[in-house]
Amino acid sequence: MPVVPTPNALAALVAQEGGRSDGPTVVRCEEPPRDGSAVPLPSELAEPVREALARNGVTALWRHQRAAWEAARRGHVVVATGTASGKSLAFNLPVLDVLAKDPSARALYLYPSKALAQDQARKLAELQLPFLRPAIYDGDTPHTERQAIRRQANLILTNPDMLHLGILPNHARWAGLLRNLAAVVVDESHVYRGVFGSHVALVIRRLRRIAERYGTRPRFLLASATIANPGAHASTLTGEPVHVVSDDGAPSAGRTIVLWNPPLIDEKLGLRASPLVEAARLLAQLIVAGVRSICFLNSRRGVELVHRFTVDRLRSDGNSRLAAQVLPYRAGYTPYQRREIERKLVSGELRAIVATSALELGIDIGHLDAALCVTFPGTVASLRQMWGRAGRRRPGLAVFVAGEDALDQFFCRHPEDFLQRPVESAIVDPESEEIQLAHLWCAAHELPLTTADETFFGTSFQQRLRRLVRIGALREHGGRYLNRSAAFPAERVPLRSASAENLTIVDRESGEVLGTVERARALTLVHPGAVYMHLGVQYEVCELDLDAGRAIVEPFRGDWYTRPRHDTDVTVEAVRARQELAEGVVLSFGVISVRQTLLAYQRKRLRDHEPLDLVPLDLPPQDFVTQAFWWELLSWDRLGLSEEELPGGLHAAEHAQIAVLPLLAMCDRWDIGGLSTARHGQTGVPTVFVYDGHPGGVGIARVGFERFGRLCEDALRIVQECRCEGGCPSCIQSPKCGNLNEPLSKAGACTLLGALRDEFARAIKLSARVDG
Repeated sequence: MPVVPTPNALAALVAQEGGRSDGPTVVRCEEPPRDGSAVPLPSELAEPVREALARNGVTALWRHQRAAWEAARRGHVVVATGTASGKSLAFNLPVLDVLAKDPSARALYLYPSKALAQDQARKLAELQLPFLRPAIYDGDTPHTERQAIRRQANLILTNPDMLHLGILPNHARWAGLLRNLAAVVVDESHVYRGVFGSHVALVIRRLRRIAERYGTRPRFLLASATIANPGAHASTLTGEPVHVVSDDGAPSAGRTIVLWNPPLIDEKLGLRASPLVEAARLLAQLIVAGVRSICFLNSRRGVELVHRFTVDRLRSDGNSRLAAQVLPYRAGYTPYQRREIERKLVSGELRAIVATSALELGIDIGHLDAALCVTFPGTVASLRQMWGRAGRRRPGLAVFVAGEDALDQFFCRHPEDFLQRPVESAIVDPESEEIQLAHLWCAAHELPLTTADETFFGTSFQQRLRRLVRIGALREHGGRYLNRSAAFPAERVPLRSASAENLTIVDRESGEVLGTVERARALTLVHPGAVYMHLGVQYEVCELDLDAGRAIVEPFRGDWYTRPRHDTDVTVEAVRARQELAEGVVLSFGVISVRQTLLAYQRKRLRDHEPLDLVPLDLPPQDFVTQAFWWELLSWDRLGLSEEELPGGLHAAEHAQIAVLPLLAMCDRWDIGGLSTARHGQTGVPTVFVYDGHPGGVGIARVGFERFGRLCEDALRIVQECRCEGGCPSCIQSPKCGNLNEPLSKAGACTLLGALRDEFARAIKLSARVDG
């Protein structure tokens, strides 16, 4: 059995590592424990539910759980409290009460992942309620069981994808559910943001529309991690006014928080030790010390590398037995592989797991003592959610291992700003044109659309209907809009990615299907020659067949990894807003089309990231339309930049703005794209574009346009404060740059960003004087 570590033991381990002369810079603070505030169970609660809770040791509620009960009796509610605060019980109580008192009532639970639905089903089964007939309905449900589920279950646990693909298009088969639908639970609702959230918001509107046709208007009960706008987000997601319960009454065990900045290995160039290697070293020591741990990373490749480095370190130190007790977990594994890893984690067979945010969610994975987050996950809300996976029942350790990225280093220079920074607002845009057009097409397949449906789909509804008629997707007949063909549109509308299907990854030697990758990401991740990692094993892509939908790989034993090089072209399609700043700077927001062509890939040595060579590729371009803001310099020469310095200054300023935009818009750096050019073909002047990296856009660029002054201020601060001489990964270099960070000018970026900040401030003052 592993040793149960005390808080002092965890702190000592951190101090030992951080105290090395060549070690990382460590900032440590303590989050004190918090007592809970208990209140009685409601007297109106159905007796069978009360008895079931007593059997499971629940005789009272936390304050926010009782508040959620009261709010749910009046209407829609979102519970936005911390991790391990009992949000599941908060939404289960009102639902179970209704099902106990009304034998005909039905409920629908939506989860962003299959694992979450299975976890909740286990918890509901433990209550042993005689009236409760729960069932999971997802893509893994055998077809032989689906009819019985539709007929018998009174609580369906599913996901938005299955609602979109399986339930709504076949609503006649689900008439029993829809005629009696009393409640819809949306768990982990903070996950529904950006592209995914905008899709789900429209799926929920389609559900409300169909339910109303069957005579029901269900209550929506949502559970969210702490975000800045839980009420507004829940209302946008559901299209209904939602009451917020956010006064967390649950106890907290407290934790030690550590910011872990890898040591500088070249101060002049600003290069630091690899955060992946640092994380693996720390994780290995935690495992040896008996500390059950989870380590989060943003990328699939990062998960595989940290797992490999951790295992190698444990084996080299003579701990081969422990090496078998750490596993990676990420999207792209088969359902069987994921379920087996989850089983081992819950059962205690694993000492540690290295995961993407697939395990950020509220799956009950047992007692964990330490949670490591390697590089900033994009939002403070996500970081807090990840840290909350450990120390739920006893004091724990939360570690942030910084990368070279500009935002990571900014936080390490300003730890107070980092630790006290408020959580962000979640962005959802159900009126994003491309996304809404797709769901109106789906809705017309379910039931003919009429102008009365504007109440569900918003003010742009009729305009979008006319466009669908023009492009031949719908036809109008007697005021009703119908599909022009018998096609099944939901199959062609993916909720989680820009591509409608996945590619399979096949091992050439064994013929085994290793996993999948979204078609939209295939050219980046599994292009010919790419190094691909799966369950700690490296493979090289030897063939990519887009028509057949597969990538063929073979085992790889080289010591390099690959980075793609892109060429990007941008065309302005429509200007939606325009602001002329003082002294010849124009800021715009609108619609652009983007064409990306993968030209080559660079091979970089694994141990020191040194470039080895550049290998050309011949692959088709990818085109999409999205939202962007852009700024034009009408008279750049007055800024003091030379003609030679201008391209590098523009490029570096673009990188800095992309680096800090996630602080203003709740998104990941990888959700944003950019282009800088010393002379754009349409504007005719030096121009920088920053755009949503997903077709249609979801409002990220709009936030950058609306808060442009703050964006320039933050970007300038990041660049100026960095101690490097000419630019480094901590200020102006980008890990996703399609031009491999060439050319870049740190001095040019400071000049441009300072000028932009000053011009924007002058324009605001001038506007205020004119308005006054």
